[in-house]
Amino acid sequence: MVKDTIILALTSSTELAQHIAKELKLPLGKVKVDHFADGEILVTPQETVRGRSVFIIQSTCTPVTEHLMEVLVCIDACKRASAKEITVVMPYYGYARQDRKADAHQPITAKLVADLLQTAGANRIVTIDLHAAQIQGFFNIPIDDLTAVPLLGHYFCEKKLPKDQIVVVSPDHGGVVRARRLAEMLNAPIAIVDKRRPRPNEVEAQNIIGDVDGKYCFIVDDICDTAGSLVAACQMLKDHGAKAIYASVTHGIFSKDALDKIEKSPIDEMVISDTIPLSEEKAKACPKIKVLTVADMLTETIDAIQNHTSVSHVYDRYDTVRKPKPEKK
Repeated sequence: MVKDTIILALTSSTELAQHIAKELKLPLGKVKVDHFADGEILVTPQETVRGRSVFIIQSTCTPVTEHLMEVLVCIDACKRASAKEITVVMPYYGYARQDRKADAHQPITAKLVADLLQTAGANRIVTIDLHAAQIQGFFNIPIDDLTAVPLLGHYFCEKKLPKDQIVVVSPDHGGVVRARRLAEMLNAPIAIVDKRRPRPNEVEAQNIIGDVDGKYCFIVDDICDTAGSLVAACQMLKDHGAKAIYASVTHGIFSKDALDKIEKSPIDEMVISDTIPLSEEKAKACPKIKVLTVADMLTETIDAIQNHTSVSHVYDRYDTVRKPKPEKK
């Protein structure tokens, strides 16, 4: 590992940053984050960053705007302290769902966030499963949009379920590419839940495209917020004869009564990553949830960036594609 690297953890991803620093055999950089009574934020590195490559670890999860502001202030502090290069590792990119104008007067806030990060002085962005891959085009600096699908696929492969009884399910038409990637890992067909969203955070499932009767269904999505969409899709799978339902989500936001919905739903197990930390209280409220860490993936990504090697090799450890056995001649 390059000596001039420093890892700074802000308030939302401290455990994840500690794991990454430990794997890189580096001490976690010292940084002080102050939230004042009037709402202002001050971020001050407590050690020199001059001439060093700084990696700021922070998911912009709830409270989204405060966590985003911490990142922006930290970038500015490091830039003014003569950091050589600043990389923002943002496992969960807040405001990503505001990626287009769905109405004539709406903003494109995902683009605004990209502009803010670049203007503050970020030289590179690392994120995981952007809600829309096109958000990468909002940046004029390098961006590595990783995916947790291989991590999730590796976990499901280890269950060793009958491959002829597995089907991967996309909860909507927009998630087909993600579902196809998981399906290739599991050597399984896909199904699609046909639904419509009449209002934000409301969903009406309409139909199932594909055969799920008597199958082990692995439904995969990038975000679970209020869980209304996910639970509605899983209930439809159950109504269509699914034998068991496993939900896999990269970013577990779990707003409002989401955990209660999941616990009462037909979901047998829900697997999430730790891009957004799950509190001990929430974990106890929903024992169905299993958390997988993305720390190893991010560790190898940082190492690849610093040593100028291919980032794509971070997925090699999850290469467990269940290829069909060759037919005997």
